[in-house]
Amino acid sequence: MRVSAKSDYALRALIEMASRADGRAVSAEELGKLQEIPHGFLQAILADLRRAGIVMSQRGQSGGWRMGRSPSDISVADVIRAVDGPLVSVYGLRPEAVSYNESADVLQHVWIAARRSLRDVFEQVSIQQLSDHKLPKAITSRTADEDAWQPH
Repeated sequence: MRVSAKSDYALRALIEMASRADGRAVSAEELGKLQEIPHGFLQAILADLRRAGIVMSQRGQSGGWRMGRSPSDISVADVIRAVDGPLVSVYGLRPEAVSYNESADVLQHVWIAARRSLRDVFEQVSIQQLSDHKLPKAITSRTADEDAWQPH
């Protein structure tokens, strides 16, 4: 799986919003500066997040962007789906929609298993946990093994 810049930027912007104790709106310009995200790209990402109900925009002098739902109710998977679509796709199709001939049909099981593994991680981690730097034990245990940090 490749994490897109769009997903990475979206998550970083949401962590920044969730870390504000007062919950006040923050401008896209400020978010972009704090997280080093190009302004035009961030505006498009925020629009995707707004369509998904993850953030809301507020007009006026104290306007900007703020969380549309509680950060504890928004998973990493929700964010990725909002900005990039399904967690796993095979040439644009969901794994269950792909069809192969008999000799390669087992490959569909690999794609389904990969999606399940991604869900096991991405659906367990909330924006609030990221903001608090407190990941679930099921996640931190996956990074405890030195081999997890090694490129293969």
